[in-house]
Amino acid sequence: MTRRANGKRYLGNTNTKEVHDLDNEQPQCQISKIIVAGHDVYFDAHAQAKAAGYDNGHWCLGNSTR
Repeated sequence: MTRRANGKRYLGNTNTKEVHDLDNEQPQCQISKIIVAGHDVYFDAHAQAKAAGYDNGHWCLGNSTR
């Protein structure tokens, strides 16, 4: 299932500085909670999020450095 926001695939959590892949969303990502809390920022590309200092979400992207 594809769940994109305004056509953007990656959602960053400004509170935790993690980026999530909306095309591979897992229940543990808690995307709805991130949005409701107002901690959401969107990226067109994974490289954009990484350049902005975001770490991979453990469940949807893997290879987290935390």
